[in-house]
Formats: sequence, C-alpha cells, structure tokens
Amino acid sequence: MNKKRILVVDDHLVVREGIKLIFETEANYEVVGEAENGNEALMLIERLKPDIILLDLNMPKMSGLELMRHLNEKDFSVPIMILTTFNDNKLIMEGLSLGAKGYLLKDTPREELIRTIESAIRGEVLLQPEISKSIFGTKETLNPIKGSSDFSITERELFVLQSIARGYKSKEIAFDMGISERTVKAHLTNIYSKLKVNSRAEAVAVAIAQGIIHIEK
Repeated sequence: MNKKRILVVDDHLVVREGIKLIFETEANYEVVGEAENGNEALMLIERLKPDIILLDLNMPKMSGLELMRHLNEKDFSVPIMILTTFNDNKLIMEGLSLGAKGYLLKDTPREELIRTIESAIRGEVLLQPEISKSIFGTKETLNPIKGSSDFSITERELFVLQSIARGYKSKEIAFDMGISERTVKAHLTNIYSKLKVNSRAEAVAVAIAQGIIHIEK
C-alpha cells in the first residue's frame, strides 16, 4: 500500500518538525516536503504531487489564503487542511469558502489530526467541535431564511445543509432523518449542484454568504 503524501506549509520550523515526528511512525502517511511560505509551496506542489496539504494561514511573502487563491486559479484539486493558531470566524469562513476541507488548531491531538486528514482525502469535511461551535453556533442558533428559495433548496436538503454546518456526519444525518446514507449523499449531490460547489465546507460557506442559513449573534 502506497503511503499518502503530505506537504506541510508553515513558517515555523518547530511546527514543521513536530508534524514530521507525528507521521514518522504512521504506516499510511509520510511528509514528502515542507515549505515556509506560499511561494515555496507553489514550487513544490507540482513537483511533489502531494495527496494533502497542511497549511498555515499567517506566513510571510505569501499567506495561506493567497496560496489557496492561486491554486484555485490553476484548478489544482489537492485537499487542503488549514492548521493554524487563529480561531477567527472571518478567517475560518474565508478558508472554507476557498475550498479548505477543514480547519484545525495547532493544539489538535494527534488522533484527531490523523482522523481529519483521512476524511479530507476521502473528500469529506470534519470540523473540530470548538471550531464548528464558534462559527455555526449551537443547534438552536442556526436558522434558515428565505434565501433558500432562490436556489430551489428543498426542506430536506435544507435539513442536510444545516446538519453538515453543525459538523454532523452522513451516518448521523441519516439516523436523524430516518433515511439511508445513500439518500443523504444524493441530497448532498443536489445541494452541491444547486450551489455550484464541490465540498461540504464550500456548501456551508456559500449557504451562509447567500443567506440560505444564518447565525444569530
């Protein structure tokens, strides 16, 4: 079995070294390269062809968000996990809207880091509970408004959209709705098509930006 290839992009050497240590003992993953800013990362990505990028946001020369914009312009589809110290709602939403598969804080436990990377490579999105709570609030504070009608979002699709915004997995959503996971995935496919997105994170970001769901302050 080939190991999944990780590119670490962070301007702090101690962080890069720490991440490499984590994956030295992992049978399924290896760190194949590291960069201290977005410019270096751009040069490495095409050569190394990583399976996933662990990306810091605040870096000199080219920030993480700037790097993501460049990659979007080139239609580069490698999954990106933001790994940073900044628990800032605006940065989180901007990162997700640019296509990040998730947003982790640097104090994330090893097991959660690996689990989230696995999900990202599978095309899923997982947010830490504290991140999800920070930007989406509790179950009671996330509400639909009339913008959903502009995109022909059905009630069931809206329920799925609200659920993924709160970080629920397909299995949990299926249980709540009394349907199969396959049906949940069909709803997600319809949502992606209507919102013109390719991931759960993008769907949530667009839904909030377009007023399909909103967060009460």
